[in-house]
Amino acid sequence: METDQTMTLAADLMALARDVIIIHLRFFAVAVYSLVPMPQKGLEGASTDGKYLYYDPLWLIEHTGKEPAFPLRLYLHSLLHLIFFHGYGYNKIKHRKVWDLAVDLAVENVIAELSLPDARLAKDAQLSAEIEALKEAMNPPLLEDYAHRTRWEQSERSLSGRGGQKPFTAENIYEFLLDNGGTGRKDDRGDIVDAEGSPLAGQNSAGYQLSGPDLIHRLRLMSHMDEHVSWEVKTEVVPNMEAFRKIAERVKADLKSFSKTKTGGESLLLNLSMATRQRADYAQVLASFAVYAEDMKVSEDEFDYIFYTYGLREYGNMPLIEPLEYTDEKKIRDFAIVIDTSASCRKGLVEDFLKKTVQILGNMGSFFTKVNIHLLQCDDQVRSDTVITDLSSIDEMLGQMEIRGLGATDFRPAFTYVDELIERKELQNLKGLIYFTDGYGVYPEMEPAYKSLFVFTREDENRPVVPIWAAKVVLE
Repeated sequence: METDQTMTLAADLMALARDVIIIHLRFFAVAVYSLVPMPQKGLEGASTDGKYLYYDPLWLIEHTGKEPAFPLRLYLHSLLHLIFFHGYGYNKIKHRKVWDLAVDLAVENVIAELSLPDARLAKDAQLSAEIEALKEAMNPPLLEDYAHRTRWEQSERSLSGRGGQKPFTAENIYEFLLDNGGTGRKDDRGDIVDAEGSPLAGQNSAGYQLSGPDLIHRLRLMSHMDEHVSWEVKTEVVPNMEAFRKIAERVKADLKSFSKTKTGGESLLLNLSMATRQRADYAQVLASFAVYAEDMKVSEDEFDYIFYTYGLREYGNMPLIEPLEYTDEKKIRDFAIVIDTSASCRKGLVEDFLKKTVQILGNMGSFFTKVNIHLLQCDDQVRSDTVITDLSSIDEMLGQMEIRGLGATDFRPAFTYVDELIERKELQNLKGLIYFTDGYGVYPEMEPAYKSLFVFTREDENRPVVPIWAAKVVLE
């Protein structure tokens, strides 16, 4: 049973952990003071809601007796969850246990790279070995026939991260675990299968076991520090998350002012970049591309049914007032979609993007009955122009579509071509152009006469700066 002495001792342990973080990791100072340790008897663990770090005093003391670094490690672990926004949209995560593991592994990897002696635990050597093996499994060695691979595969590899490595972030770990039986799902024969029902590979080149339940259980035991129950809230983000958004930006700025060779903060900076990336609702962005035009249908706002039906009833088939046969609605008639067919955009990504775009616009009721969509393929020049007039044919068109180009990326030819379409009056009501790309290309110097949106395949701080006249969004 907790006594006043137990409460005091536990509070002192957390205060000491906070001071050590501030002394050795000064870029965390603002964040540390924003997360207040709060004792909670009977919790038998720890959790955070973005404002308090709840902990069971007796539980904390017992673990500290076994490993003195435990309070510091707990503080860092929970703090990084908040800085990386791991609780953002938690209610929308389908496989929460897999996500819980992914975020724990991402955090523990960052802590390991910070190389803080006072935060080391007995499990670290084995955990580091597991993480390195997992990284290798996520980034298998290049095949000997690399030169014969498609340019898509080469580019995807080269742009996935430094040295061709897929970044060890929670999102990437989560995706990998799901693809490798992270949910522990079995087929009719009892074999572990991935998210699409395909059998798993078994082991990687280093003999790393990839079978679902064993992998998840082993990694969870070593990476677990706190509970994530406080993330299960009804609001879009956990409490105080908006405040931590600003804090994360501050940590990111402060971290860049320190030598990364001393702090080992490369993974920290990478995760911060992912966490602070611009989040935008793609559906809302598309809505801004709508244009006003006359849509022939009854105007519900201006038509009075009382007078209309009264005339029909009293004078036969002669209404007292005729309905207006049109109404001005914000809809899209002419539209331009440009696909970057350089080495970075694979056909699967292109299909997903187009289906998502058409689905969003269709659900919004944004298209006219008759549409005029120019689907362009462009690398360093316009390779094709497919005109779509019927949305119902989009699936058939995607099935027959062949990617043309695979050269360097230059955005200017597509804008020049669209300008020519406007001059020839083939696009008479165009107000928006969407360019699906990785962002590595030459942008036009002059602002076009219509809205422009660049949709990126991934978050990447190293891509060229987008002109101020263009909107941008990362398709998630």
